[in-house]
Amino acid sequence: MGVPRPFPGSPGEPDAPVLDREEVDRALARLGAEYEAIETSLLALQDHAGRRLLEGAGLTGTTKERWAAAERSITVLWTLFDAYTAALEQARELRERRRLPSPEDLAQLTGLLYGDGVTVPGAAAAGDGTPGGPALRCERFSLERLVERMNGLYAQSLDVIVAADAVWSALPARIDLLSAELQRTRSLAHSVGVRPGEHPAGDDLERITDELLRLRERVIEDPLAFWVSASTGSSAPGGGRPDTVRYDRAARALEDIRREVAAVLDVRQDAERRLMQLRDVLSRADRTLTEARQARGEVLAKIAASEVPAVSGPSTALHEQLATAAGYRRRAQWHRLSPLLDSLEERAEDELLRARESLTAVTAPLAVRAELRGRLDAYRAKLARHGLAEDPLLTERYDLARRMLWSAPCDLRAAEQAVWRYQQAAAEALAVQQREGKGDS
Repeated sequence: MGVPRPFPGSPGEPDAPVLDREEVDRALARLGAEYEAIETSLLALQDHAGRRLLEGAGLTGTTKERWAAAERSITVLWTLFDAYTAALEQARELRERRRLPSPEDLAQLTGLLYGDGVTVPGAAAAGDGTPGGPALRCERFSLERLVERMNGLYAQSLDVIVAADAVWSALPARIDLLSAELQRTRSLAHSVGVRPGEHPAGDDLERITDELLRLRERVIEDPLAFWVSASTGSSAPGGGRPDTVRYDRAARALEDIRREVAAVLDVRQDAERRLMQLRDVLSRADRTLTEARQARGEVLAKIAASEVPAVSGPSTALHEQLATAAGYRRRAQWHRLSPLLDSLEERAEDELLRARESLTAVTAPLAVRAELRGRLDAYRAKLARHGLAEDPLLTERYDLARRMLWSAPCDLRAAEQAVWRYQQAAAEALAVQQREGKGDS
């Protein structure tokens, strides 16, 4: 329903000169139009949906106090309007006595239209309907002052009605929508194990549920407690907006929970794949550690005078936690599975890396031996291409290095020295051959 428009004011001065007939007729016509506007506004105020809601509500707090004052003001408004109506009727009757009013009639009409000729009871003259008893005397008003008084009371009453109606129109419906969304989220959360006492988000859902119930109850009982008046200095009734701070806070909290539940749902949908990947990673790590232990035994048997690091066994803790994760999946405890999978995935990759590093460390002596063997054979092949393979010194040094590298246990330090001496001898033989070849040419 639209907001009734304010009452119009009446121009003129109380001590204005006596009006002529045409001025009286124009004034009566204007006052008649004002009367229609005032009556329309009062009837619209009487029928305002917000007013009917306020009359039937069990109000508390600020709204109860302000609505009680507004009801008194509305009562006063009708009293003032009745006085205004009586004064206008009196002026109309006086004007209708003669087609051409006498000077005495014009003087009386001027007084009625612009003088302080409207008598108002004391309680109504107080302006807010405050009971005053006989101690408050009647007061006389001009029609212009009467309209000003009605304008003020109307604006105050309408401000209460419009503000309450705006809050009731905005917040309860939004709270109900949010509550419905909360129930859907709660059902989904329960299906994935997010329940009160078992998961923090489950406790948060209960807290938000209680908050929305309390908020809705408070909004219905005391809507004006959730009204923020406009700070622009506007005097228009109903200037302001509903205070949605508590609602917005609950909505943000619910959205956070929805995201968390969605993450848990993702875990449920992807849990088996992630568990299989975890088993695969840990299995590879275990196989690598087994290979490292076997390689260590081989190194200790084949390589002498070498420090070979020890190889630890599979991580018992990781396998136990993997079994726990599988149990969570079987029992649909997705909220517990999610953080455990995140932790296990990172630690399983670390375990595989540790196993690979352990294998590399224990097989390093074998790699050194293989590199020395390759280097020895490469120099022998090079000497063969230059026809120096049968040189006695080179053959002796080659055989020595080869026996060291192909015997067990192999002394890597001594074998490396033997290969180095063979390389030196080979380099010298190649240099001599090169110099002799140049001399022959």
